[in-house]
Amino acid sequence: MRMDSITLRQLRALLAVAQHRSLTAAAEAMHQTTPAIHSQIRKLEAQTGRALLRRESDGAGFVLTPSGEAVARAARRIEANLSQAEGDLRAISRGLHGHVHLSVVSTAKYFAPLLVRMLRDSLPQFEVSLQVGNRGQVIAELDQGAADLAVMGRPPHKPQVIHEPLGAHPHGIIVPPDHKLAHTDGFDPARLLDEVFLAREQGSGTRALMIRFFERLGEAAEPQVIELSSNETIKQAVIAGLGIAFLSLHTVRDELQAGRLVALRGMGLPVMRQWYLVRPADQPPSAATERVSAQIIALAGAYFPKLDGEV
Repeated sequence: MRMDSITLRQLRALLAVAQHRSLTAAAEAMHQTTPAIHSQIRKLEAQTGRALLRRESDGAGFVLTPSGEAVARAARRIEANLSQAEGDLRAISRGLHGHVHLSVVSTAKYFAPLLVRMLRDSLPQFEVSLQVGNRGQVIAELDQGAADLAVMGRPPHKPQVIHEPLGAHPHGIIVPPDHKLAHTDGFDPARLLDEVFLAREQGSGTRALMIRFFERLGEAAEPQVIELSSNETIKQAVIAGLGIAFLSLHTVRDELQAGRLVALRGMGLPVMRQWYLVRPADQPPSAATERVSAQIIALAGAYFPKLDGEV
């Protein structure tokens, strides 16, 4: 293997083919010719001594081999480090002390902008950029080193992370105000599971918590679940009467206060979890990351939406 002679151009060609599954499509995306992409891949395979791509069994396109996955993982980390350096250089050119990339799960988007504003007010010498994604995307950013810090619910097992609790994260079942369960003090678990539940995609942290809540009800039946693409879509669908939903109560604060939605009361509700501040464990934090991290913890959850009854 001649790893010291690998170039960024070769690694980017591999990532492009992995993304588009086609040499031609990768060439178009990179504004190069197909033979040029093919040449870069051939050189990379020669330097690593491994086949990095293989055709799918149906011949529809290319996929990474296990060796290709290993090289692509390193390539993504390199790209993430270069992006981090670009952010730092941009911040330094404006007279700032550094740049911090904060990634948050989509449920946190209801308070993350306020958090970033509070950070900019209290730490004007640092630039904080915000990225919102689903749980899988945030974990991928942590794994690739693209995120300095992340705000999420349950920390991942992989990659290894260092996490710090930020505050309570209540979840509950929301229904429209005219629903038969809306103003009761309890519910029959069997009847509840007869309802149609609206939920995010498999892999969503809220979806996983919802399934665990169903299991704790002790009923054999599972409710019908309709997947929707976002919390906003779910909220509007519940208001329209399409079904009911298990959601973070931080995402529905405004609708609860306005009476457009009602949080169900009863056994085990609300389900209390924690928000966490997370950073990769395998790389030392920059001085900017350490300072911003300390400030987020010092804010003690002042940026969280306040629900009825909270001070």
